[in-house]
Amino acid sequence: MDTTVTPVRLTVIGAGYLGLTHAVCMADLGHQVLAIDVDAQKIAQAADGKVPFFEPGLEPLLRKNVDAGRLRFSTSFAEAGEFGEIHFLCVGTPQASGGTADLSYLESAVGALAPHLAASCLLVGKSTVPVGTARRVRDQIRALAPAGRGVDLAWNPEFLREGHAVQDSLTPDRFVF
Repeated sequence: MDTTVTPVRLTVIGAGYLGLTHAVCMADLGHQVLAIDVDAQKIAQAADGKVPFFEPGLEPLLRKNVDAGRLRFSTSFAEAGEFGEIHFLCVGTPQASGGTADLSYLESAVGALAPHLAASCLLVGKSTVPVGTARRVRDQIRALAPAGRGVDLAWNPEFLREGHAVQDSLTPDRFVF
């Protein structure tokens, strides 16, 4: 079985636990990765090779891929839109009052990225969301992105176990699309 990866330019929107882990692991697989977050301090820390949470094996991989030039960080959604062929949405969807998912971070990220999607690309949601969210994101993208229907959408929910996130990302035991 050929396991060769054809490198592509990826963006990861959200540099928290899920996003930073995903960005580092995708860079380690050989892709060119630009991670975006609205928190400039978080971005500066990651660019310095420091992980703001504990996850075994993540910090050495972060440093390795930053040093290799495969992974970089920014707060610019315009830069993300211009750079990426595939954009991963990895923002938080915390529980809101009443037990529903708070989708405000997701909606904000899509709203910030969409106006910069001028070329055909793929947007992939990794955040955990309720049924029907992908349809709303698709409609938001079509309304805001210059590329309109040239932006494809997929959802690939994450299955990371704390303390095993690097292993779960690099050698997953399942794929759900």
